[in-house]
Amino acid sequence: MADLTQTPAGPSIWSRLPKVWLIILAIPLAVLILDPPAALPTVLFAGEALIGTAGFILLAISLVAYVKAAGAETLLARAFEGDQRRMVVMAALLGGLSPFCSCEVIPFIAALLAVGAPLAAVMAFWLASPLMDPAMFVITWGEISLAFALAKMAAAVSVGMLGGFVALRFSASPVFADPLRAKPQIGGCCGVSKPFQGAPVWKFWQEAPRRKTFWDTFLTNGLFLLKWLLLAYLFEALMVRYVPADMIAGALGGDGFGTVLLAALIGMPAYLNGYAAVGLIGGLLDQGMSQGAAMSFVVAGGVSCIPAAIAVWALVKPRVFAAYIGLAFVGALMAGVIWGALT
Repeated sequence: MADLTQTPAGPSIWSRLPKVWLIILAIPLAVLILDPPAALPTVLFAGEALIGTAGFILLAISLVAYVKAAGAETLLARAFEGDQRRMVVMAALLGGLSPFCSCEVIPFIAALLAVGAPLAAVMAFWLASPLMDPAMFVITWGEISLAFALAKMAAAVSVGMLGGFVALRFSASPVFADPLRAKPQIGGCCGVSKPFQGAPVWKFWQEAPRRKTFWDTFLTNGLFLLKWLLLAYLFEALMVRYVPADMIAGALGGDGFGTVLLAALIGMPAYLNGYAAVGLIGGLLDQGMSQGAAMSFVVAGGVSCIPAAIAVWALVKPRVFAAYIGLAFVGALMAGVIWGALT
């Protein structure tokens, strides 16, 4: 007789709840309860900020959807062929420009490592990829500035090259030798679909499956950006209203190395999401955060955010993961110091 006291295994109710949307609803509700006069201004602030970047959001999700529908991701594989030094440079460049989210990187990189792609090129791609993509570039441009977006893209490529060449130089060392776990986990968390194979089809609208891919990607990324940017703007509204600007300027407004170091140390564990961070950094800059600290924060946090870190942890041994985090931290400090000196 079956044991009816056993409950079938499956996702819990909590795991199925849309947590980010719940937080988005909870913030205005909490403000309404604790500070009623501030509730409407908080919502209006977030709404106006979202409307102000709507054009950039539409451009961003259209670009990503076009790349997906055309199958241009297949060009990425060419970065992992030929001379290893050229591979590192190409992998860093493509990592900073590709539309992969951190979840989609997992099966792509797992396949490359499985067929013997050198860790140096993979490390370059891995470090650059979570820091910048077409959508993030456009959103950063709209929320902060074109100069900051270009500087972050340059930082992404540079950090990727730094990690790639370090891994290449010490490829025979105990840290980088035999990097793969025995059974890498290659699952994703965002419903990764199999990319189109072969050469890109730039006139994708002539094929029904590619048209479907375009609209699926457009809607999925649109909802993703709407969710995270709205959350960021609500946090920004709270920050502007309740956090004194002189306190932020005092802690993160200096031009010295200590400010850049502090921003990197805060950014690594505190990062929520690359797109949410854009809105937060925009608000922090308005309140006195230095440019160098802002760059250090977004670079350190982007590489160490949970999706990006999981992508690395799932595939390689802990010593390689530690090297990944260490290289990201050093790269963030360098990016912050250089950008701070230039601005």
